[in-house]
Amino acid sequence: MFQKVLIAEDTDFMSSGIRQCLEGLQIPVIEYAQYCDEAYLKVKKAFLNGEPFDLLISDLSFVENPNPQRLTMGEELILEAKNLQPSLKTIVFSIEDKPYRIQQLCNELKVNAYVSKSIHGQKELKRAVRNVYDKMFFISPKLAHALKNKETFDITDYDVSLLQYLADGFDQREISKDLKQKKIKPCSISSVEKRLKLLKENFNANNPTQLIAITKDFGLI
Repeated sequence: MFQKVLIAEDTDFMSSGIRQCLEGLQIPVIEYAQYCDEAYLKVKKAFLNGEPFDLLISDLSFVENPNPQRLTMGEELILEAKNLQPSLKTIVFSIEDKPYRIQQLCNELKVNAYVSKSIHGQKELKRAVRNVYDKMFFISPKLAHALKNKETFDITDYDVSLLQYLADGFDQREISKDLKQKKIKPCSISSVEKRLKLLKENFNANNPTQLIAITKDFGLI
């Protein structure tokens, strides 16, 4: 089992729960960091001292620190920690359930597990730690659909154009009309409606306004 684990989590009650979970696995060294900069410095110090962490368990979002922070998000921490120490295993433990973001973290950042903060979170986290130690990937069952190869995950230039139209206040009929004028296909109202529906499902958005807000956060528009 892992011998040295770092928890990056900004809430005391949650970090206590994670610590309890790890202690149940008889992990001897468990350290804690409340902010991403603090966590990265701990990873760096341990690595340079020849006593590296085996595993990093990190949330994705952190409360704002009154002191300026270089790293403010879990994915930034994971990226820099893995660049410093490529062998470091990483587990995301988060309430984030947007399929596109989960796919990005698993496929691009190569996290070793993605666990949902839910009623079964601690039980699944313990299972994830075991899986990662045994060199097996783990994702919470309710999030597994996010990694299936679906058309919605292939974000194209056409999709970005549709999102930009929405951001500019166009409705579906106006989008269809403008696409026809620019000779961009598919341009029918039904095609536009279908693709926007898939995008909303992909980003877990309930309406066009929420879809625009989410995709702006991703930097797509």
